[in-house]
Amino acid sequence: MNETAMPLEVTRLVKRFGATTAVDDVSLTVKAGECLGLLGPNGAGKSTVIRSIVGQVVPQSGSVAVFGAPAGSTEARLALGWVPQELAIYPRITCKENLGSFGRYYGLKGHELREAIAWCLKWAALEDRQDEVAKKLSGGMKRRLNMAAGMLHRPRVMLFDEPTVGVDPQSRNRIFEMIEALKGGGMAIIYTTHYMEEAERLCDRIAIIDHGRVIAAGTKDELVRASFGTCSHVLARVTGEAQAIEAWAARYGGRVLDSTAEFTVEQATEIARLLDDASKAGLELVDVSLRRPNLESVFLHLTGRELRD
Repeated sequence: MNETAMPLEVTRLVKRFGATTAVDDVSLTVKAGECLGLLGPNGAGKSTVIRSIVGQVVPQSGSVAVFGAPAGSTEARLALGWVPQELAIYPRITCKENLGSFGRYYGLKGHELREAIAWCLKWAALEDRQDEVAKKLSGGMKRRLNMAAGMLHRPRVMLFDEPTVGVDPQSRNRIFEMIEALKGGGMAIIYTTHYMEEAERLCDRIAIIDHGRVIAAGTKDELVRASFGTCSHVLARVTGEAQAIEAWAARYGGRVLDSTAEFTVEQATEIARLLDDASKAGLELVDVSLRRPNLESVFLHLTGRELRD
């Protein structure tokens, strides 16, 4: 394995299933200590990219390298960990026994296996539950056990596919802390999620994929600037005749949704002119707010869809 190579490098990946192109010329890199968020609507191609990285899907063209080793090779498998969205634990045995079973699948035994189990239990905050049968755990604890099972061989590149699905807020926060600890230790991470707030908290960079292509990539601030520049959104809720509200919004390039007019402004001082004109049009202001575009705004702007669509 090439220690000086990029931890994960996906280059011009293309995968077709019959007449359908699931992944179309996708390129990604992830550095040590970096978390890359992979966001996209359902069916955008995220799962195919992930399965190509772990060697389950063979692309028509392009390449995947883990520290310079090709996807699916022994070297790549040893350096790579994957936690799929679906739980993959044995419900009728204890947490410790689960980890022991998965550790042996990785070829661990003896002192090495015991050390790996102890580290994973501590990392997942399951030390006090290690002798509890897995089926009796809460949903969040099962999710953390599932994540721990993917860490036993101490990979240096991790793929987390929606790890917080179906968990309570307390467990979700613990999962955030687990992932932040891995980043702090220099691990390279790809993280897929349907929750924008998770991506904004955990991910150093974001790649947005739609229709099999990466349509934007960068930090959150870079994506916002590229899509909206220095503009902000003004939301003004008014009462009055619907036709008058529509005409007022149209004069300033805005749009109306459920009696709330949305405008894009370069400077906050433009709000006074908007509201003065609304008053002259016989509209009564109920509420007004100024909002900077965020990652969700970027996603809607680029794909026209909610992330959970």
